[in-house]
Formats: sequence, C-alpha cells, structure tokens
Amino acid sequence: MNRTTLSLLAAVTALAAITGVASMTGDSDSDPKSGPGGTRAAAAARMPVERSALVCPAPTSSELGETTYTAYTPQAPGQGGDDKGAAELLPAHPADDGGEDGDRGKGDARGDALTGDPVVPLAKPGTPVSEDTSRSDAPALIGVADGALAPGWTVQQTTAVTAGDGRGLLGASCVAPGTDFWFPGVSTAGDRQDYVHLTNPDSTQAVVDLELYGENGRLEAPSGESINIPPHSTKPVLLSTLVSKPTINVTLHAAVRSGRIGASVQAVDANIGSDWLPAAAPPGTRAVLPGIPKDATSVRLVAYATGSGDADLKIQLSGPSGSLTPAGHEKLSVKSRMTSAIDLGDLTKGEPGSLVLTPQGSGAAPFVAALRVTRGKGDQQETAFIPASTPIESRGTVADNRSKGSTLTLTAPDEAATVRVTSSAGSQGGGPASREVTVKAGTTLALDPPRPDGAKGSYAVTVERLDGGPVYASRLLEVEAGGMPMFTIQGLPDDRGTVAVPRGNQDLSLLNDD
Repeated sequence: MNRTTLSLLAAVTALAAITGVASMTGDSDSDPKSGPGGTRAAAAARMPVERSALVCPAPTSSELGETTYTAYTPQAPGQGGDDKGAAELLPAHPADDGGEDGDRGKGDARGDALTGDPVVPLAKPGTPVSEDTSRSDAPALIGVADGALAPGWTVQQTTAVTAGDGRGLLGASCVAPGTDFWFPGVSTAGDRQDYVHLTNPDSTQAVVDLELYGENGRLEAPSGESINIPPHSTKPVLLSTLVSKPTINVTLHAAVRSGRIGASVQAVDANIGSDWLPAAAPPGTRAVLPGIPKDATSVRLVAYATGSGDADLKIQLSGPSGSLTPAGHEKLSVKSRMTSAIDLGDLTKGEPGSLVLTPQGSGAAPFVAALRVTRGKGDQQETAFIPASTPIESRGTVADNRSKGSTLTLTAPDEAATVRVTSSAGSQGGGPASREVTVKAGTTLALDPPRPDGAKGSYAVTVERLDGGPVYASRLLEVEAGGMPMFTIQGLPDDRGTVAVPRGNQDLSLLNDD
C-alpha cells in the first residue's frame, strides 16, 4: 500500500476520532458520478456516532446548593427499546499539586482509573434520567456513552443556591472535551470570583495555557502557563490569582498544549448572583447570540478580536417582528487581540430577542462574543450569560425542563426555517409531545415547549431543523428559590449525533500511483 492510500486511511481515522466512531457500511445504490476507468466514485454518508464523551464541572461549594443532574439521548426514528448501549458519568479526581489556585503545578500523573458510583446512567434512548444532590463537595464528572445512547447524548446540571455571594440558578450543559475554549466576559474585578474548571477525561496528562486579554491587550499572567491536569482529574483556577490588578471586562482563552480537557467558567458576582459562562462559538466573522429575555433590565456585550485585524461589528437585534439596529448602539469596534465591551441597557423593551453581529464595512476579522444578561432590580437582581452559539444543522437538545418555567427561543437570522420541537417523556413517567414551528426570516420566536403527555419529573426538549435556513436556539429556565426568582440560559448547538464517512464499497486500490 503506497503513501496516497495511507493518507486517505489516516484522514478517515482522524475524522472518526474527532466526531465519534461511526459504522461504515456498504450501499447497494451506485453513485451516478464515475471515477477514472468508469469506476463509480464513493459518496459520503451520514452515520450515527457510536461513542460520545462529556465532562461536567463540580457544581458548587456552597452548603446551600441543591443540584439536579439530567441525562438524555433522543430516540432515533425506528429505534426500539432493545437497542444496545451504555451511558454514565463517574467522579473525577481532584488535582492536587500542592500549590495555590493558578500556580503552575507538577500534578500527579498516576492515571488512576475512575471509580465511584455512576451518576445518571441511561438505560434507553427517549427517556431522561435525573438525580439530585445537596453535597457541597459534589465532584466533577467524566463520562462516555456508546451504542444507541451515543448520538445526541446530553447531560444538564442545574444548581440552586439560595443565599450568599454565590446565590443564583447555575445551569450548565456538560461539554465535549476539546483543545480550544474562548470565554469573553470573564472578570478579575473585586466583586467577581470567576473560576475556570479544567477537567481531563483521558488517561494521559493534559497541559493547558490560560491567556487573559483586556481592553489594552494581553494581561500578564505567567502562572497561567503550562498548567498540568493529571489523568481523570479536575482543577478549578481562580482567575483573579493569575493577574496583578483587577480588570472588569476580560476574555479568557484556554489553549491546550497536549491532551484535551473540558472547560467551563463559574462566574460569581457579589451583587447580582452567579451562573456558568459556557465557551463561545469558535472565532468567526459573524456571531448570533440567541435568547435575550423580554424583561432583561441590563445587557452587556463583550467581544474579542482573535486575529491580526480589527473587527468593526454592526449590532442588530432580532425580535418577533424583524431586525432593527438599537438606537445609540449601532456598532462595536474591537481592536486586534483586545477586548471591547458595551452596555446595551434594556434593549429588548418588553420583547424577546437575539443579537446578531456582522462585519461593518468592507473588512471582516474573526472574533468571539458573549452577553451578560441581568433581570430584576435592586437586591432582586439575577444574572445569566449567553455566548455566541453555533446553528442547529440537524438536531439540538437541552435536558432538565420543569413543569413550568421553561422558555425556548428560536432565531432564523437569514431565511425562514421550520423546526420540530419535541418534549420527551418525563423522568418519572408520561409520554412525549411535539409540534412543528416556523420561524420567519430575520426574527426571533419565544415559546413554551409542548407539555409532555402526563409527564412527571423533568423532561428534555429537542429541536430538529426540517427545512429552511440556519436556526439558533436557547432555553431559559426560571425557578423560584428562597423567595427570589432565579434564571439560567443554555444554548442548543447541534448535537453532532452523526458523522460523514465514505461509503464502505470504495475501492482504495484506484488510489495507487504505481
């Protein structure tokens, strides 16, 4: 076998490793396009992934926290109850390097296997599983789903903290491990305690650099370099310990030198509550931030230009009846490798909306962006974060919806789109319900998910794009705890439950150049 053939096989192997191992089966239908010598060229087919990995951060250190974990895998068309598969999460080890938060640690690379009782193990697709804990030392979790439970496996953790500086409803969708995470909107100011949670799911050590960027460029943070995360372990790093002076609007870049990690930021504000700040969509020349509540009293936009060019951004608000440019907030200029922020006030004016950022003028430069959203006034304020999201190409899911308090937001910034919204059976019984919804071009639609038939317990909501243009989605969850209305917002990116693979009847011998 020559080098050309080996290169193709390596590419196929790398694709499967990145997006999940997929079955490769032959197809009796011939492709109408012919290759050299009249032989038909193989076409790519989309197949369900066979393995998915997720990482959940440690939920809270508060003695007043109550956490709910909910796991769910959508049921594929034609799928039955006997489909094989397994999905569970196990506790990660705390990383102990003998130093303060943010110190460059030597780490413990023992590579101990994960042990302990599994959390929210799934038995079958289509039915969510929920578990509660009030432990202040609840660990970070590392898990894998395979077989029929892998495509679209979703785990949500929701924590209600009723008092103290960390009060609030903290919602986090557990994340797939990766090597590059951007968090615009973190802070090292005195009224904030922002921790980035770094979790290594693998049996080899991971090495991470934490880079911080303010309004004048990169902040000096030497202790954020070469942070070692031992195998199967987790490490929280307090961002304010990395820098010499407090800075309000900061962008954090977690760049992995070796291995892979899951990364999430827990932002705790002494005045307006706390929530998780998820990583923003990868850098691009356009961003959509879906799901600003209609009663938002304050919205702050934070953006960072990741490349060598400045990003001049046009700001548009997509609402129920169309898009408009907020008066007095028409654009945001972001200098290369610097962070810019703008306070947009109560720009939704009683209607739900989404923010769309596009290049202003002829130039376009890559950037990342996120929103901090505040509701309420005075000592009744509460906050959440909306990072730039990726569109739902096929399907997206959010778990842990309650009998009331869930609002789904759908945005179609370019052209009209039709989606199917399905609410699963409840974790304690009931049956699914679904409806089709059309989102008009350039608008944002907020709706209550269909109520599951006789559902008991929490349930999952899945959005499937049927036709039309790109759709961006988020879910707002409201819970009253301790006499205070609290909320959290999670995006619904595409679940990447399928992977494109070459058809199995491809004749690789045609690639020989002998």
